[in-house]
Amino acid sequence: MTRLQEYYQKTVVPRLMEELGCKTVMQVPRISKITLNMGVGEAVGDKKIIEHAVSDMEKISGQKPVVTLVRKSIAGFKIREEWPIGCKVTLRRERMYEFLDRLINISIPRIRDFRGLNGRSFDGRGNYSMGVREQIIFPEVEYDKIDTLRGLDITITTTARDDNEGRALLQAFNFPFRN
Repeated sequence: MTRLQEYYQKTVVPRLMEELGCKTVMQVPRISKITLNMGVGEAVGDKKIIEHAVSDMEKISGQKPVVTLVRKSIAGFKIREEWPIGCKVTLRRERMYEFLDRLINISIPRIRDFRGLNGRSFDGRGNYSMGVREQIIFPEVEYDKIDTLRGLDITITTTARDDNEGRALLQAFNFPFRN
């Protein structure tokens, strides 16, 4: 059991039960998965770029990403069907909690000119999405070995019924929201 999992069970669950008025532990919202997505549009011109993106994502997440392919050809963008265009990873259980711990305590404080995360980036069902402009905020990625700065999207999927429950859950994990 990871450190953040233990913190969730011992601290967050009792606090949210009281705060949200839940009758049982099963009503308390929890994080079900974290999805990392990196779109690499430049990969159309050079196939090496997708390999670098996959290796960066592998270092960040700790598991091998799935390469996403173009679904439909678009002549204006010079892309063809079935070409690699990005990569994605879905983290669950221990890896998810370990990634979230590293994200909150190590990576987010390393963001340049950081003033807090946008508190309105919820989707209406308690899920939170954020974008990272540079992959170098993660300590696993070595600054000298990157070819170019790439961004990625991080989506935290919860079992919350609405945005208020999702926000309460992430605030209980000490997520640095903007005031």
